[in-house]
Amino acid sequence: MVGSMDLRRILVTSDLSPESLRPLKEVHDLARRLGAEITLLTVVPEQRAVPTGAPLAPLVTPIDLDEEVREARAMLERQARELLGADVVLHADAVTGFDVAQAIVSYAEQHAFDLVAMSTHGRTGWRHLAFGSIAEDVLRRCQVPVLTFQQARVGESS
Repeated sequence: MVGSMDLRRILVTSDLSPESLRPLKEVHDLARRLGAEITLLTVVPEQRAVPTGAPLAPLVTPIDLDEEVREARAMLERQARELLGADVVLHADAVTGFDVAQAIVSYAEQHAFDLVAMSTHGRTGWRHLAFGSIAEDVLRRCQVPVLTFQQARVGESS
Protein backbone atom coordinates (compact mmCIF):
# COMPACT_ATOMS: atom_id res chain seq x y z
CA MET A 1 0.00 0.00 0.00
CA VAL A 2 1.45 3.37 -1.04
CA GLY A 3 -0.35 6.06 0.92
CA SER A 4 -4.01 5.08 0.61
CA MET A 5 -3.47 3.46 -2.78
CA ASP A 6 -3.39 -0.33 -3.01
CA LEU A 7 -1.06 -1.35 -5.84
CA ARG A 8 -1.61 -4.94 -6.94
CA ARG A 9 -1.66 -4.58 -10.74
CA ILE A 10 0.77 -2.29 -12.57
CA LEU A 11 0.69 -1.63 -16.30
CA VAL A 12 3.96 -0.63 -17.99
CA THR A 13 3.63 0.61 -21.55
CA SER A 14 6.24 0.11 -24.24
CA ASP A 15 6.75 1.03 -27.87
CA LEU A 16 9.43 -1.70 -27.92
CA SER A 17 12.27 0.85 -27.82
CA PRO A 18 14.89 0.66 -25.06
CA GLU A 19 13.82 4.12 -23.81
CA SER A 20 10.21 2.99 -23.34
CA LEU A 21 11.39 0.23 -20.99
CA ARG A 22 13.12 2.78 -18.75
CA PRO A 23 10.48 2.46 -15.95
CA LEU A 24 10.68 -1.33 -15.84
CA LYS A 25 13.47 -1.81 -13.29
CA GLU A 26 12.00 0.70 -10.83
CA VAL A 27 8.49 -0.68 -11.28
CA HIS A 28 9.86 -4.20 -10.86
CA ASP A 29 11.43 -3.21 -7.52
CA LEU A 30 8.16 -1.62 -6.41
CA ALA A 31 6.12 -4.65 -7.51
CA ARG A 32 8.46 -7.02 -5.69
CA ARG A 33 8.16 -5.04 -2.43
CA LEU A 34 4.36 -4.80 -2.70
CA GLY A 35 3.66 -8.27 -4.07
CA ALA A 36 2.15 -6.70 -7.19
CA GLU A 37 2.10 -8.07 -10.71
CA ILE A 38 3.26 -6.26 -13.83
CA THR A 39 1.77 -6.31 -17.29
CA LEU A 40 3.86 -4.98 -20.16
CA LEU A 41 1.72 -3.57 -22.95
CA THR A 42 2.50 -2.41 -26.43
CA VAL A 43 0.04 -0.99 -28.92
CA VAL A 44 0.48 -1.90 -32.57
CA PRO A 45 -0.89 1.10 -34.46
CA GLU A 46 -3.66 0.25 -36.89
CA GLN A 47 -3.13 2.03 -40.14
CA ARG A 48 -5.71 1.90 -42.84
CA ALA A 49 -4.75 2.10 -46.49
CA VAL A 50 -6.53 2.73 -49.76
CA PRO A 51 -6.71 -0.50 -51.77
CA THR A 52 -4.41 -0.38 -54.78
CA GLY A 53 -6.27 0.73 -57.87
CA ALA A 54 -9.49 1.56 -55.98
CA PRO A 55 -9.22 5.09 -54.59
CA LEU A 56 -12.94 5.27 -53.75
CA ALA A 57 -13.08 1.91 -51.97
CA PRO A 58 -13.30 1.78 -48.16
CA LEU A 59 -10.00 1.85 -46.32
CA VAL A 60 -8.61 -1.54 -45.37
CA THR A 61 -6.38 -2.76 -42.54
CA PRO A 62 -3.22 -4.59 -43.60
CA ILE A 63 -3.66 -8.36 -43.61
CA ASP A 64 -0.58 -9.02 -41.47
CA LEU A 65 -1.80 -7.05 -38.41
CA ASP A 66 -2.36 -10.24 -36.39
CA GLU A 67 1.20 -11.31 -37.16
CA GLU A 68 2.52 -7.89 -36.06
CA VAL A 69 0.65 -8.30 -32.75
CA ARG A 70 2.13 -11.78 -32.20
CA GLU A 71 5.64 -10.51 -32.99
CA ALA A 72 5.23 -7.49 -30.69
CA ARG A 73 4.02 -9.69 -27.80
CA ALA A 74 6.96 -12.08 -28.32
CA MET A 75 9.41 -9.17 -28.35
CA LEU A 76 7.95 -7.79 -25.09
CA GLU A 77 8.26 -11.19 -23.45
CA ARG A 78 11.87 -11.48 -24.61
CA GLN A 79 12.72 -7.96 -23.36
CA ALA A 80 11.09 -8.65 -20.00
CA ARG A 81 13.04 -11.91 -19.50
CA GLU A 82 16.29 -10.10 -20.31
CA LEU A 83 15.61 -7.20 -17.93
CA LEU A 84 13.87 -8.84 -14.99
CA GLY A 85 14.13 -11.84 -12.76
CA ALA A 86 11.36 -14.34 -12.11
CA ASP A 87 10.45 -12.93 -8.68
CA VAL A 88 7.43 -10.93 -9.92
CA VAL A 89 4.39 -12.13 -11.85
CA LEU A 90 4.85 -10.64 -15.28
CA HIS A 91 2.51 -10.67 -18.27
CA ALA A 92 3.06 -9.29 -21.75
CA ASP A 93 0.30 -8.19 -24.09
CA ALA A 94 -0.06 -6.43 -27.41
CA VAL A 95 -3.19 -4.78 -28.75
CA THR A 96 -4.06 -2.73 -31.79
CA GLY A 97 -5.51 0.73 -32.01
CA PHE A 98 -5.84 3.76 -34.27
CA ASP A 99 -5.15 6.03 -31.29
CA VAL A 100 -2.30 4.62 -29.19
CA ALA A 101 -3.04 6.75 -26.12
CA GLN A 102 -6.72 5.79 -26.14
CA ALA A 103 -5.80 2.11 -26.53
CA ILE A 104 -3.58 2.36 -23.43
CA VAL A 105 -6.28 4.18 -21.44
CA SER A 106 -8.96 1.66 -22.45
CA TYR A 107 -6.73 -1.30 -21.61
CA ALA A 108 -5.79 0.12 -18.20
CA GLU A 109 -9.38 0.87 -17.26
CA GLN A 110 -10.94 -2.31 -18.69
CA HIS A 111 -8.39 -4.53 -16.93
CA ALA A 112 -8.62 -2.69 -13.58
CA PHE A 113 -4.98 -1.68 -13.20
CA ASP A 114 -4.00 0.29 -10.11
CA LEU A 115 -1.17 2.21 -11.81
CA VAL A 116 0.14 2.93 -15.30
CA ALA A 117 3.90 3.55 -15.67
CA MET A 118 5.37 4.91 -18.87
CA SER A 119 8.44 6.64 -20.22
CA THR A 120 8.30 10.01 -21.90
CA HIS A 121 10.49 10.41 -24.96
CA GLY A 122 11.25 14.06 -24.26
CA ARG A 123 10.19 15.53 -27.58
CA THR A 124 10.06 19.31 -27.64
CA GLY A 125 9.38 22.06 -30.12
CA TRP A 126 8.26 21.08 -33.59
CA ARG A 127 8.81 17.36 -32.90
CA HIS A 128 6.33 17.53 -30.00
CA LEU A 129 3.90 19.49 -32.18
CA ALA A 130 4.23 17.07 -35.10
CA PHE A 131 4.29 13.80 -33.19
CA GLY A 132 2.40 14.77 -30.03
CA SER A 133 2.92 13.11 -26.73
CA ILE A 134 1.29 9.80 -26.01
CA ALA A 135 2.23 10.13 -22.34
CA GLU A 136 0.56 13.54 -22.18
CA ASP A 137 -2.61 12.17 -23.80
CA VAL A 138 -2.69 9.22 -21.41
CA LEU A 139 -2.25 11.56 -18.42
CA ARG A 140 -5.19 13.68 -19.58
CA ARG A 141 -7.55 10.83 -20.39
CA CYS A 142 -6.81 8.05 -17.91
CA GLN A 143 -8.80 7.52 -14.70
CA VAL A 144 -6.01 5.24 -13.41
CA PRO A 145 -3.03 7.03 -11.78
CA VAL A 146 -0.14 7.47 -14.24
CA LEU A 147 3.53 7.56 -13.27
CA THR A 148 5.86 8.95 -15.94
CA PHE A 149 9.60 8.54 -16.21
CA GLN A 150 11.54 11.26 -17.99
CA GLN A 151 13.86 10.57 -20.87
CA ALA A 152 17.36 9.53 -19.83
CA ARG A 153 19.86 12.38 -19.76
CA VAL A 154 23.07 12.17 -21.77
CA GLY A 155 25.52 9.96 -19.92
CA GLU A 156 22.81 8.46 -17.72
CA SER A 157 22.21 4.74 -18.08
CA SER A 158 18.70 3.40 -18.51
